[in-house]
This record gives sequence, structure tokens and C-alpha cells, in this order.
Amino acid sequence: MKKIILLTTATALLSSCGIYNKYQPATTTPDNLYGEEVMANDTVNFGNMDWRELFTDPLLQTLIEQGLQNNTDLQSAQLRVEEADAALMSAKLAFLPSFALSPQGAVSSFDGHKATQTYSLPITASWELDIFGRLRNAKQQAKALYAQSKDYQQAVRTQLISGIANTYYTLLMLDEQFAIAEQTAEAWKETVASTRALMNAGMANEAATSQMEAAYYNVQMSVLDLKEQINKVENGLALLLAETPRAYERSSLEGQQFPDDLAVGIPMQMLSNRPDVRAAERSLEQAFYGTNQARSAFYPSIVLSGSAGWTNSAGSMIVNPGKFLASAVGSLTQPLFNKGQIMAQYRIAKAQQEEISLAFQQTLLNAGSEVNDALVAYQTSKEKTLLFDKQILSLQKALTSTSLLMEHGTTTYLEVLTARQSLLSAQLSQTANRFAEIQSVINLYKALGGGRE
Repeated sequence: MKKIILLTTATALLSSCGIYNKYQPATTTPDNLYGEEVMANDTVNFGNMDWRELFTDPLLQTLIEQGLQNNTDLQSAQLRVEEADAALMSAKLAFLPSFALSPQGAVSSFDGHKATQTYSLPITASWELDIFGRLRNAKQQAKALYAQSKDYQQAVRTQLISGIANTYYTLLMLDEQFAIAEQTAEAWKETVASTRALMNAGMANEAATSQMEAAYYNVQMSVLDLKEQINKVENGLALLLAETPRAYERSSLEGQQFPDDLAVGIPMQMLSNRPDVRAAERSLEQAFYGTNQARSAFYPSIVLSGSAGWTNSAGSMIVNPGKFLASAVGSLTQPLFNKGQIMAQYRIAKAQQEEISLAFQQTLLNAGSEVNDALVAYQTSKEKTLLFDKQILSLQKALTSTSLLMEHGTTTYLEVLTARQSLLSAQLSQTANRFAEIQSVINLYKALGGGRE
């Protein structure tokens, strides 16, 4: 009974010293994490949507499936998970006794006498009693490392899905801009021909024709630039899919559909959804148990060891056959002269824990900022869409009017040139704005931890 009371008292004292304390997960986030203008009081989270429900384009789905299967970064992340799993298993096995077979043999002869042979076949065992929490904290630290490796794998997966989607929609944007540029080039070609006809009829001069031709060549160069950009983006997609460069089948930007309601959920959901936030907290958990482990170094280590086996060497006598021999030893090691070094290691662990705590707080702030950026970008691009539609309609009317006026000689070629260039610029900007809207949806999905398995 006295032993039980002493053990209970010792455990209570050690807990008060922080050796057996358990890490308490974060339960709060900074106020207005998403920004004051974003209301987040709904538990429904856009990031909880399966990626197949968000990216409904069959061709894109095929590419994402291929990337998840072949991407080398994702495969490396899986190997990190396996390494952490092995480390956790090793930490768990440290609680068990270790056994070893240590056979020994010797042949000796003194002053020419007959050689004598001795041998021993012992099985040795060693078992550290984890009274002061060194092994326990090491196991908890390994468990946090394993969870962090899983979070890292999820972060790579989320980044890969969003990266493939962004690249795919970039290609759709470039395809549409390429088509617009080609149509504009054809229109310029007809305008050049019309201007030359007017010049032959004495209704336009050489300067007008040369300006029109120069603008036509400029549009042709834009077409070539877009073709080069498409090739580069396709090469980037090939890298994500871990394959050699090729052309990819794809649909059009106009036919893409996305949810209109982008609910962000309450801020605390980030702790369970975003892999980078979870990984940052796992680092904090590892540092917490690392500090506990450094604190446990101030206390003695107790190791039980023993051996059992057969030997024919009994001191100065040699007996044959060998006899069974067993021994047991208990040892206690208390640090005496290296207390300063242990204290330094503890201070280092404590400082690292505080440093990682600050990094965790910054990760939360970064996450909130990313959500705010994506939401504002989405809202802005949606509002711009109507303005671009109105602008293009007005520019098309202006181009038609100036072209007719030029044919009847009441306006100059410069007005026609300006009208057509303005229309081209607005059409390209409209396509870029549509891509920006899609990209903001993808970024919000990633910022809310979407793409989980």
C-alpha cells in the first residue's frame, strides 16, 4: 500500500513538473480571421466539397486523376508518411525489453600447456522503466510527426489538384484569346484590303494603308505569341502529370460551370480542413513533447538488465559440459556534472517551442488572408463581367460606325484603327476576367483545405 501511495505521489509531482502533460489542441482563432467584410457564421464549408463536384469538366477530371496517380511530389509525400510510420513504430517498441544473443568463445594456452577452450551462450535483456516520461514523450513526438507527414501529403494533394485545374483553365483562356486574335487578324486583313481599294479609288492615301497593314502585322505577332504561351503552359501541365510534353484535349472556357454560393464556414474549421494549418500545429505539438523530453533529462534513468545462458567458464575453473548461468542487474543513472548542458538543451527546446507557436499563429493569419483575397477577387471579377459585356457591345457599335464613315470619307483611318484595337483589347480582357473568376474559385477551394481524400 505504501508503494502505491509513493508511486501515485511521484506521478502527481512529475505531472506538475510538466513531464506527463498532454498537448492541448488549439480551440480559438484570431477575431475576423477572414476580414471584417466577410461574415463567417455558417458551418457549411465550400472546402468540404469533393473536387469532382467542383471540377465537372470530364477532360479535367481525367487529368487530375492522372496527376494523383503519377505526380512525383505526391509519391514522395507518401514515402514520407511511410518513414514517419516506421519511426512511430520504433518509438512504441522502445517500451518493450530488448533481447540479444551474444555468443562468445576463446582459446588460450599458457607456457606451452594444452590449449583450453571456453565459451558462453548468453541471452541478454535490457528494459528501461519509463518512470520519468522520456520514452512516452518520444512516442508522442513521433505520433505528431506521423500526423504531420499525413498533413503534408494532403497539402501536396490539394496543391496538385488546384495546380492542374489552374493550368487547365489557363489553357482554356489562352485558347479563347488565340481564337479572338485569329478572328481579329482576319478582320484586319479585310480592312487592309478595303483601305487599299479606297486608296486605288482615290478615297484614301498611302499613309492610311500602311498604318492598317502595320496593325495587321502586329495582330499576327500576337497570334504567334499566344501560340508560344499555349505550348509553355502545356509543358507545365506535362510536368504536373509526370509525363513528356504533348498537346492536351480540352473543352472551352465558356462552358465551365461553378457553384454560385461560396460559403467559407466558421474560422475554426480551418484547423481541421487546411493541411498546412494542421501541419503547423503538429510542429507545435512535436515541440511541446520535445520540451517535455528535455525536461525529463533532469531526472534519473532506471534500466533493468540481465542475462541467462550456458557457459563452461566458472571463474578460474573450466567445466564441461557447460552450466546454466543467470544474472540480473538494476541501474540508476542520475546526471551530476552535466546539469548545465541539460539546462541549455531544455532552454533551446523551450525557445523552439515558442518560435513554432508564433509560426503557427502566422499560418492562421496567412490562411485567413488567402480566403479574403480569393473572395474579394471572385466578387470583383463577377462585377466586372457585366461591365465588360457593356463595354464590348459599345466598342462593336463604335467600330461598325467608324468603318462605315471611313468608307464614305467622313472620318479618318486612325479612328477605325483605334476602334478595332480597343475592341480587341476589351475582348482579351474579358476572357482574362473570366479566367480570374475561375481562378479565384480554385484559390478559395484550396484556401479552405479542399481536395481531401
